[in-house]
Amino acid sequence: MMIGLSVLSARLIQIQWVDRARYAESSLKAFFRVERLAAMRGLIVDRNEEPLAKSVPVSTLYVDKNHLRDPKVVSYGLAYQEASMEKGWDELNDKERARRIRSLRGEILAHYKPEEIVARHFDFAIGILARPLEMKRDDLRKRIDESRGTWVPLVKDLPEDTAEDLRQVVAENWIEGFAFQNSIKRWYTTPDRATHLLGITGEVEEIGEDGQPEYRVVGRMGIERTMEAYLVGRDGWREHRRDARGLLVPGDESSLLPPRAGLNVQLTIDMGLQSIAEEELDKGLREFNAKKGAVVMLDPKTGELLAMASRPHFNLNNRDKVVENGYNYALQAVYEPGSTIKVVAAAGALDRRLVSLTSIIHCHWGNYKDGPVTVKDAYPKGDLSFIEVLKKSNNIGTYKLARMLGAERFYRYLHDFGFGSKTGIALSGESAGMAENTGNPVDFSRASFGYATNVTPLQMAAAYGVLAGDGQLRRPQIVKALVANDGTVVEEFHPRIVRQVIKAQTARKMRTALKSVTTQGGTATLAAVPGHEVAGKTGTARKYVEGVGYLEGHYIVSFVGMMPAENPAFVCLVVVDDPRPEDKELKIYGGTIAAPIFSRIGVRAASYLNLEPTEAVPVDVAANP
Repeated sequence: MMIGLSVLSARLIQIQWVDRARYAESSLKAFFRVERLAAMRGLIVDRNEEPLAKSVPVSTLYVDKNHLRDPKVVSYGLAYQEASMEKGWDELNDKERARRIRSLRGEILAHYKPEEIVARHFDFAIGILARPLEMKRDDLRKRIDESRGTWVPLVKDLPEDTAEDLRQVVAENWIEGFAFQNSIKRWYTTPDRATHLLGITGEVEEIGEDGQPEYRVVGRMGIERTMEAYLVGRDGWREHRRDARGLLVPGDESSLLPPRAGLNVQLTIDMGLQSIAEEELDKGLREFNAKKGAVVMLDPKTGELLAMASRPHFNLNNRDKVVENGYNYALQAVYEPGSTIKVVAAAGALDRRLVSLTSIIHCHWGNYKDGPVTVKDAYPKGDLSFIEVLKKSNNIGTYKLARMLGAERFYRYLHDFGFGSKTGIALSGESAGMAENTGNPVDFSRASFGYATNVTPLQMAAAYGVLAGDGQLRRPQIVKALVANDGTVVEEFHPRIVRQVIKAQTARKMRTALKSVTTQGGTATLAAVPGHEVAGKTGTARKYVEGVGYLEGHYIVSFVGMMPAENPAFVCLVVVDDPRPEDKELKIYGGTIAAPIFSRIGVRAASYLNLEPTEAVPVDVAANP
């Protein structure tokens, strides 16, 4: 007896002291449940504070099969069902009703088999929940029966008001085995605009404090991903306590931590200009039968991105085609730019005072040989001025400007303009392109007029920002500020100058030269905007496919323009990948495909920005706008 009592005493001591923490934790799990209160994800707005992405509170209805199969738990629902049908039920107060339910529960547990209690409660719950869930009873039953696991999401993304009504139905009917989990659904106000730029969110599964899976919204691409740390906020929590009978009891003040909303992200883009860019890009791609292309518009004085459109794209809300069209052409596509890059050799020679705007360059009538290098031009010319080399987009003239600089200085200017490295914009997945000095004189010659190097549309737009501004390369900026929900500006992001590339005076001279490109005799007369001087440059390059080579008859064409030419309000690049116009007589050039798209964007942008005309509008255009 003494040995037995001693062993019993030792066991009691072990339970009370040694295993106390473990048993206490187990007890807490039985009587505590911590509900995560999802924080509202911050808004994404444009520069004019127009909402682009916002969060909508939603809930997920879960089935807890452990509770649903426990007769001691679900017996409360059966007790309520029987009690609510008794005479005089409506006259009882809340305490009297609860007392009656507990009394009937005891009788149910005593007189019914466990499996019968579970089955009857299941039927009762199905009957109560099917209608508000807008489901047939058989369908709801089948979904629960066929679901795997013990903690199963039954219905996701329930609107807040619907979820609240369901919570009330579950509570009023003392139904057990069903629980709600709050979450946030991302909603985009214009789901077919700025898709790659805004990006999308997704869900990651985490295990909560109660051991059940929880789902958290995180950014997957675009601004949603790069600004995740600011948008996400901080989740809160609420404790649910149950008494010894398993009934919920009210929590005290210490059982709630309210969530803290994320910061709102204000972008530099203007949705008015964004819509113009996307509409005209879509129209141009349809007109010239192309699938891929991009428009990039930025402010050369600040580097702020005003619009960026890429095609093909997808719908932000239903995620239609997000997998196949998630590639951001403006940011990730690399291509040989053709003649748009000729401004590097021209600006470098001008900046080094090796030439002036009136310098004459002999272009050898379309065929020039320099040691191992042979350069040809499809439109043979003799003597051309510096301005005419750009106006006519002459390959030989451009190479001779690059040769004046020498390979080392040419590639230094190429890198200073931003080619061969990422711009550093706050978007994920950016490509760096390639601008490598191989030491091969043939590569050097080709790089001067747009081959043997590749760029991204964003890099090219930023490079022309150097010419449109004061000769400085600015980091393209997409985020303008972080703003709290009360309107307090938490942080402002200011323009960042990367380096001085050319003198401000050189940039002005280059704008003068590039104005000629859109005038009579230039390669981009179709880029002209009535009432405004436009400076810019066309680009046409044969399309290259890795492992295949250059495709005969396939091109990537582009135009980069700025207006007004003397003091540009914006730089706009249009690039169209592999246009296949139905009009077989139409020659595929940057001046015939990309330039007209720029012109239409320029006309609408000038009106939208209230730009003052810099020259008289032709009578026929004024009469037929």
